[in-house]
Amino acid sequence: MSINVIIADITQLRVDAIVNAANPTLLGGGGVDGAIHRAAGPALLAACRALPESAPGVRCPTGEARITPGFALPARHVIHTVGPIWRGGAHDEPALLESCYRNALQLLCTCRLSSIAFPAISCGVYGYPPALAAEVAIATLRDELARSASIDVRLCCFSEAMHAIWQQALIAA
Repeated sequence: MSINVIIADITQLRVDAIVNAANPTLLGGGGVDGAIHRAAGPALLAACRALPESAPGVRCPTGEARITPGFALPARHVIHTVGPIWRGGAHDEPALLESCYRNALQLLCTCRLSSIAFPAISCGVYGYPPALAAEVAIATLRDELARSASIDVRLCCFSEAMHAIWQQALIAA
């Protein structure tokens, strides 16, 4: 069991699964979602389209997770999860964000995979304050990893500033 904070392009990581901070349609978007779709190639979009909708236009509700192959990515799989949109913190945002991390790890274990890279879920256009998101993520990951031996977790940051925030949260936890 290990948690490491790194600076990297998540689409270049050779792990069993990378996590896509997706939108509910799973059909691509901006930020890390768009980068993953571009790097994986059109087969990822086709695989996402093939996933059943739980409501019109929703293939993955907020807090849940779905898995697809990684296609052209170095990662074997993509675990898609939809983080909460920050609305001040009093609308179940922490619990929904916790569910993203917990459900992604549970999918990893169900598929008998052992290495995973997470982006800073909800910290982009969804507006979740990074320091608060890091606290939720690290507490959830530590709780889950206490039950699951030998999982390698990488918290993948795209900038020095985000890396500093997440590294501080890891040290403080």
